[in-house]
Amino acid sequence: MGQGNAFTCSRSVFDLVTLLKNGKELEIEMAKEGFWNNRNKALEVISKLKKIQIWTNPIGELLEKVEDLNAAVELLELEDDIGIRTDASIRLGEVLKSLEKLEFRQMLSGEHDGSDCILTVRSGAGGDDSHDWTEMLMKMYIYWGEKQGYDVTVLDTSAGEVAGLREAVLSIKGAYAYGYLHAEKGIHRLVRRSPFDPSNRRHTSFASVFPLPDIDDSIQVDIDPEDVRTDVFRASGAGGQHINKTSSAVRLTHIPTGIAVSCQNERSQHRNRELAWKVLRARLYELEEEKRRKKREKLESTKSDVSWGHQIRSYVLHPYQMVKDHRTGNETSDVEGFLGGNIQEFIEDYLRKSK
Repeated sequence: MGQGNAFTCSRSVFDLVTLLKNGKELEIEMAKEGFWNNRNKALEVISKLKKIQIWTNPIGELLEKVEDLNAAVELLELEDDIGIRTDASIRLGEVLKSLEKLEFRQMLSGEHDGSDCILTVRSGAGGDDSHDWTEMLMKMYIYWGEKQGYDVTVLDTSAGEVAGLREAVLSIKGAYAYGYLHAEKGIHRLVRRSPFDPSNRRHTSFASVFPLPDIDDSIQVDIDPEDVRTDVFRASGAGGQHINKTSSAVRLTHIPTGIAVSCQNERSQHRNRELAWKVLRARLYELEEEKRRKKREKLESTKSDVSWGHQIRSYVLHPYQMVKDHRTGNETSDVEGFLGGNIQEFIEDYLRKSK
């Protein structure tokens, strides 16, 4: 179960020519009549093309920027004009930025680093504050995803008793979404004056962040339907009258492993069932990967103790303002900006130091 990443080697001219050739062949295959007659094969072709385009699209964009830079340099050689010089400087900066981004992506060489991501944020110790903190983190990742140009969808939420969320599940679609968000896996700690404490005392709360690769249908995960219990119920969260009047929410429980997933944010029970199966497939795939690699603890063990001493990052709002990553030592006083989704620098810093 699973497939290797064929595009993790260093990018040479030969590599690029080969990728372009393979991509063109796949596009021709997709254009043939009857392409969808064999759905599994069609999905496999689409998956291969996506993995190729992860490299060829940004390389193509880089080459266009290089051409623009060359044109600006040629004009500058003909006439040393301040406007042309400024334009050339801007274009050079764009080329260097694109190169740096491609070089960083070279580091994301895990089997599923290029995949979309299913991200779960779950409350831990801290009561109502931890539920509020879970919702704050969910919004932080939504903001981050939007800044990265990703497609972010809330698959499911479980409301807290007073405020916030017990759990939130997000779908984040885009190149290397999982590769980046893998850096966020762990316990996140919040220190602040509690809005739920009548005395406004300082409280500490915790939430766990757990990313999974959103594996496509071309990767087979054998699940016996007899091993899965399906429950339907009325959605409890926001969504208008329709979503709460019908039993559109779906919960799937994989009996052998005890893994349970639910989805209730879509109007259609069919759509919620489809998304719940997607999450279940990803979690079971990751479970099998964990067993095979034997390099980390079992799937749920990383979420077993969401409390003091296990955090990867602390967010302090009182008595001072600071976010600190305990793995890298990186810190910032711009807590508002960080919670607003400006977390990419911390993600990249961790990934560079962990390679």
